[in-house]
Order: sequence, then structure tokens, then C-alpha cells
Amino acid sequence: MGLLEGRTALVTGGSTGIGLASAVRLAAEGAHVFITGRRQAELDAAVDVIGSATGVTGDISNPADLDRLYEAIRDRGRGLDVLFANASVASFATLEQITEEHFDTIFDINVRGTVFTVRKALPLLNDGASVILNGSTNADVGDEAFGVYAATKAAVRSFSRTWANELRGRGIRVNTISPGPTDTPGLSGLAPDPVAFKRQLAEGVPLGRLGRPEEIAAAVAFLASDQSSFVTGSNLYADGGLVQV
Repeated sequence: MGLLEGRTALVTGGSTGIGLASAVRLAAEGAHVFITGRRQAELDAAVDVIGSATGVTGDISNPADLDRLYEAIRDRGRGLDVLFANASVASFATLEQITEEHFDTIFDINVRGTVFTVRKALPLLNDGASVILNGSTNADVGDEAFGVYAATKAAVRSFSRTWANELRGRGIRVNTISPGPTDTPGLSGLAPDPVAFKRQLAEGVPLGRLGRPEEIAAAVAFLASDQSSFVTGSNLYADGGLVQV
């Protein structure tokens, strides 16, 4: 028996990177996993990898897409036991470079999208469910040209505390997972020279390397399962010690 046997989970942005690794792990623990993604081909490939999964195309910043996602989950008739609000985007811009489009795109997905991913899930969340928000160590530091992204992750962390308090009457736990630099396609796409960029990031991690998506997924599985039954409102760092030592 897996840690999540017979349960239903949702991972947004589940077709690649940390989202895909988390969906694979949750399915391995016995859950049926719904995943979202904006690109149909990637979503279909991810479903094949995960096994016990249902893919629903959509963008979390689009309310109609969220409604269609939750209709699919509702049709399955088992509610929702785990919600990993993982989908987010990032790009560099210094204060001088920030445009309205840059700001709106990142906040629409990372903050507004996360808020309504959870808000619209409320009627489907079973009592005792686990909600996990994807944060970042960037919320704790002031890395140059990453201010807008860092601000979105600070907002996500703040929401998790409030929602943990608001949903405690239903036994629903809300926590944040804050990965450090993790070797994903999204990370590689941030810089024109991804090899040099990732080498530079790894040098700043006390463990001397980037994280692997599977390592973040293990932390997500912990927060999703009854093994973390006395954990809510917390921020779990999976960062190789980056902002700890």
C-alpha cells in the first residue's frame, strides 16, 4: 500500500520539471493524478509516463480553463485529496527593465492563478485534504533581476499561512514547498548559456549541486501524505541548505 492509496491528486504544471516528477511520485504512492499543462503534446507524454493520470490542457491564469479542469475532477466523483499548486513562470528583469507586461504575466500566473486554483478547488477538496503551494528560496533573498518573481513567491508563502488558518475547520492542511535551484527545463531556459548558469547556481548551494526534481517530489509526497498530519502553515525548504547555512 502506498502513502496515497485510493486518493485523488491534482498537480498544476504537471507536464515537466518538478510538476512531472511530483505527479509520478504521487501516482507511485497510489493516487490517481490529474495534471494540467498548456501544451497538449507534452501533457500527453506526461500522462504516459505517470500511468494513473488524467491530463487536462489549460492555463491557470484563465478562469474558464480552471472551471473545465475542476469539472473533469468532479465528474470522477471522488473529490480531491491532494492539490499541488505548482504551475508558475519566471524571467529576469531589473527594476529599470520591468514592463507592465512582464509584471502582469508573472503575477497573473504565479499569484492570481495560484489563488484561484485553490479557491475554485474548495468545493471539491475532501475534509482532511492537503494543499501544497510551490514557493521558492527566491522569496528570502534579493537576487538581482528576479524581483518580480521573488515577490510572487513571497505572496504565495503569505497565502499559505492565511489559508491554513481559514481551512483548519475542515482539517485541510496548507503548506508551502520552497525548492532551491533545481535542474529542470525551466531553469535551463532562463539563461542564454544554461551550462554556465547552472554551474554558477550550484556553486552557491552548500551541498555543491543543483537539486533533482525527484528530490523535490519526495518532499511534496511527504506534505501530501498522512506522514505530515501535524504539519500545516509551514514552509518546507528543499534547497540543499541554500538559505539555511
